[in-house]
Amino acid sequence: MPQHPALAKGRVAVITGGASGIGLAAARRFASMGMKLVLADLSQHALDDAAGQIPGAEIVTVSTDVSEMDEMLRLKDRAYAAFGEVAVLMNNAGTSPGGGPFDHYERWQRVLGVNLWGVINGVHAFTRAMVGQKTPCAIVNTGSKQGITCPPGDTAYNITKAGVKVLTEGLAHSLRNTEGCQITAHLLVPGSTFTGMTARGRTDKPPGSWTPDQVIDVLIERMGSGDFYIICPDNDVTTDIDNRRILWAAEDIIHNRPPLSRWHPDHADEFAAFLASPSPFRQG
Repeated sequence: MPQHPALAKGRVAVITGGASGIGLAAARRFASMGMKLVLADLSQHALDDAAGQIPGAEIVTVSTDVSEMDEMLRLKDRAYAAFGEVAVLMNNAGTSPGGGPFDHYERWQRVLGVNLWGVINGVHAFTRAMVGQKTPCAIVNTGSKQGITCPPGDTAYNITKAGVKVLTEGLAHSLRNTEGCQITAHLLVPGSTFTGMTARGRTDKPPGSWTPDQVIDVLIERMGSGDFYIICPDNDVTTDIDNRRILWAAEDIIHNRPPLSRWHPDHADEFAAFLASPSPFRQG
């Protein structure tokens, strides 16, 4: 299996939200490849605990509020001062919940600050320096299926992840049109994954969820294949179901259905029939 050239021994990965969940799983995997790590998270205590779980790795930890541009610039400066380059930037920090269209305004502010502005800040803080290295690099932004199909329940969270999708698409376009640039962009879209943020007090992983390590398995493989959209299944939702849900959401516009028609009682039978029909997608 080919491996992305940024994922190489001696190179450097910066991971926000690196003290737990998918970020920590990525840190462990990158360290196993011989990479150096810069881990960012809000809590220095959590960062120290995470670093202790990766013995033998060269690690710098930086307590960082990703919603603050000054702190992201400080993170960039610390990474370059310590190691002289950044091969992988993983904008992974996230929080929830947000709120509905007209409630929980304070939570809206926080979730937009971390989930969307945190990624914007990361892209703005690091990209020019990474381009200037003229070496193979990668920027991975963690999105969500909720930013693609936008289920009802947490509009604020959906907006942040939809924004990450649009930002990362635009980033990929700009990078491939920048002369001499060797950076690829990737949108990581986990399925149901059991992390501290999703556990909500549970200690046992639900049967339908994946572990963070499974998500990173897919990330590594798909980066090696050069994929931009890295949409992970889980133990309940197959790739075919994901594809059907995404297509149905897009066709709300094309067919002038009510928004979020997948959850509209007048379209429940139609959607169920669509899920049960022969696959509209090419196989293999």
